[in-house]
Amino acid sequence: MGRYILRRTLLGVATLLLVMFVLHLLTTFAIQLNGNPALAFFGDHVPTKSQLAAVEARYGLDDPCYDQPGNPCLGPFVERLGSYAQGDFGTNLRGREVTDIVATAAPNTLKLFLIVTIVWFVLGMGLGTVAARWRGRASDHGIRLTSVLIDAFPIFVLLLVYRYVFAVPLNGWAKDTFGASSLPALWFRPSFDDDHPWATLLVPGILLGLAGSAAFIRLVRASQLESYTGDHVRTARSRGLNERHVVVHHVMRNSAVPVVTAVGLTFTEALAGAVITEGMMNIYGMGGVLWSAVRGADVALVLGVVTILAAVTVVVMLVVDVAYAALDPRIRYA
Repeated sequence: MGRYILRRTLLGVATLLLVMFVLHLLTTFAIQLNGNPALAFFGDHVPTKSQLAAVEARYGLDDPCYDQPGNPCLGPFVERLGSYAQGDFGTNLRGREVTDIVATAAPNTLKLFLIVTIVWFVLGMGLGTVAARWRGRASDHGIRLTSVLIDAFPIFVLLLVYRYVFAVPLNGWAKDTFGASSLPALWFRPSFDDDHPWATLLVPGILLGLAGSAAFIRLVRASQLESYTGDHVRTARSRGLNERHVVVHHVMRNSAVPVVTAVGLTFTEALAGAVITEGMMNIYGMGGVLWSAVRGADVALVLGVVTILAAVTVVVMLVVDVAYAALDPRIRYA
């Protein structure tokens, strides 16, 4: 098991380095083609050459390679790796430390992810189990049709429809009925409120969890259907065990391996969806920060936040791989 964990850890580190290098190349080529992002620091003001040079030096944009299209700028990449290894992720265009921004924004993203995970897991396991238990019946067909319909609506479409079609009238109705500071009014608030994070994150979290549950429902159904035909289930039934015991201890438990695998995939989908969700709902989280940084051409902040998110994703994938190997020892020797 130790050798397996070591191999997966080394692979995770290599993956993270590759992601960082690709991100560096994309950013470098964007700078070479689109111009100096240091100009965004000055807004509408036209800087002097000395002012521009000072800002370039401050944000590591003064290397001549940025003026040479096609140059991969390996020197700045190595310097950035050294700074990241020391915990220095630089500053944004306003001079604020990237680590401070992440420390402030991360709690809201974690709250959103908690809601998403609960919704995703409850819907996926609950509806997937029902569909597998009553295969071929109306409930099975209805659940599968619903999951396909959910997949047909991307998260940004759900958010647009919710925010501009439902949220405004529902928020107005809740204010008139229960008061402006009531929980229903906060639930249907079209944007995030720092004073009431949990209440204003509830509906966006439910929508994001709903969007991610569709594929998980089908995976749980397929995995449990395979378990229902297994010898261990037939043996359990032949021993006279009641159906609830068979489903919980023999079907759901033995179908956990592919479900654990789906956790990592769903996490990455939720992470991508969080960028859109937080950006559209004005949530000050990791996704919202990244959304604003991209729109404001804040290179240092984009690089820092994406690197941190990539590192978190690699860690989650590593945990999933270890859990997968613990559930199925054959994976360690594959």
